[in-house]
Amino acid sequence: MILVTGGTGFIGGELVKQLQAEGKPYRLLLNPNVGQGTIPKGFDVNLAISSLKDVRGLRAAMQGVDTIYHLAGVERYGAQAQLEELEVVGIETLTQAAREAHIQRFVYLSYLRADRASAYRLMQAKGIAEHVIRNSGIPYTIFRTSLIFGKGDNFTQNLARLIRISPGIVLIPGKGSTLFQPLWIGDLVTCMIWVLEMPEMVNQVVEIGGPEHLSFLEILQEIMAVTGKKRKFVEFNPAQLNWLTQLLESMVKGFPTSVFWMDYLAEDHVCDLDSIPRKFGINPARFHKKLDYLIN
Repeated sequence: MILVTGGTGFIGGELVKQLQAEGKPYRLLLNPNVGQGTIPKGFDVNLAISSLKDVRGLRAAMQGVDTIYHLAGVERYGAQAQLEELEVVGIETLTQAAREAHIQRFVYLSYLRADRASAYRLMQAKGIAEHVIRNSGIPYTIFRTSLIFGKGDNFTQNLARLIRISPGIVLIPGKGSTLFQPLWIGDLVTCMIWVLEMPEMVNQVVEIGGPEHLSFLEILQEIMAVTGKKRKFVEFNPAQLNWLTQLLESMVKGFPTSVFWMDYLAEDHVCDLDSIPRKFGINPARFHKKLDYLIN
């Protein structure tokens, strides 16, 4: 049995679909204190309800479980997100319960550039979470990725919204030169499932990305081309843009960008271009080939 946290979100939802298609038994862990996405329709879903801080509730959720995919995240909530509570306290409690339940594999989704010493809050929290997992005594696989895109994501779809609502111009941090390696959701989840049958991936931190390095500006230009909207991208001081983003996020409900985007845009997030073909034997999709979901 596989336990999935964050199974109603963007990545977790795709994982559940593929697990269902392959006939692998799974259970969704829902946190009663966090807003949920959509529970998959048409599936016979096995549910457990527990906060990530509730050891007794987690023990009950792990009955009969041998594998955990920890995909729950709160960065989509921006400045209101209790990031450290989920990524640090939640991980500590979850791994404690998992150790007591003799979990055989713990799969965690992190970011390229995650580091406990990072100056950026999101990367620091991910780095601390990785450290807790590596020292938990539980067999693990940690995936570090660049941006993940696909229908339902919080990145490309919000960028498309930003382009649509912007009055002729879109402010970008600096020259928009930060590099990313966009990875299609379907390719990521395939790797995440296959890793369970790859003993060489036990107790490994696996860095993967798509088949191309693209700057933030190039990503915006690809999205603009798909949406059919013509906008001018204007360079803006990153620190001032961070302040402006925080202000707009606090004033406009559902504003497309968040403070964590500024953390994410501050550094390159790339790895070897052949990371997936070399490690998993598949050729990942190119960014512009999978953007049809942005067409209205």
